[in-house]
Amino acid sequence: MTFLWSVFTKPWSRLPGDELGKLVAGLGFSGAEVPVRDAAYVTPGEVERLLPVFAAQLRAEGVEVISVASDLGEPVFAACGAAGVPMIRVMAELGPDGYAASVRRVRQSLEAAAPLAERYGVRVGVQPHHGRFVSSALGVLDLLDGLPVEHFQVVWDAAHDALAGDDPRVTLPLVAGRLGIVNLKNAMYVAADPVDGAVGGNWKPWFVPGREGLSNWSVILKQLAELGYAGPVCLSGQYSDPSVPVEERLVVDLAAARGA
Repeated sequence: MTFLWSVFTKPWSRLPGDELGKLVAGLGFSGAEVPVRDAAYVTPGEVERLLPVFAAQLRAEGVEVISVASDLGEPVFAACGAAGVPMIRVMAELGPDGYAASVRRVRQSLEAAAPLAERYGVRVGVQPHHGRFVSSALGVLDLLDGLPVEHFQVVWDAAHDALAGDDPRVTLPLVAGRLGIVNLKNAMYVAADPVDGAVGGNWKPWFVPGREGLSNWSVILKQLAELGYAGPVCLSGQYSDPSVPVEERLVVDLAAARGA
């Protein structure tokens, strides 16, 4: 099975497009997800001016922008449409008003984005994320129920699927009809500082190289092959231990994923 091997470029988010394209291609990737955030080279305020040029610079180096990590404002949709970027990736954030109220609020924001997705031909990808977000792939699938499949998709994530205690042999087939991007990273739980007065342990996620965590990439890639998935597979480049350069770890993880 042939995938579009991609990387999330957050570690190098301040680089201009020509430099980023050379770096990403040099690491062996042919796709990239680009953050569009206030601290990045491409900011939400400048996205319509910068993103088309930025994407063209990456494309000149053989790197396709598979998605941007940003918000669902019309300028981002317009910029993606003009730049030929097919997806905006978001997460479903939970607020202090509780899970049910938060999900209703997120759902309303997605419904409001539906006309923009159709107008500009840009999909919305929602990723599960541990912590203060909808954390399971099946929770995201439920959140998207009834929204147009061609415009709203799931960004399935190996690490967060494992942190949620799920099994990719279950979750991937269930989200297959909406599967837009597969994120590959890995994590485990490690002991955190104890909470005063708590009964029981306190644990936190710790992001590790692909061969070390809770998620079995070989199982995932076999499942994707069985499903006939041929879309982007994006290595997130997230590692909690900063002692090894992220570029070195990504090269090793890409080789491991290709050989899985």
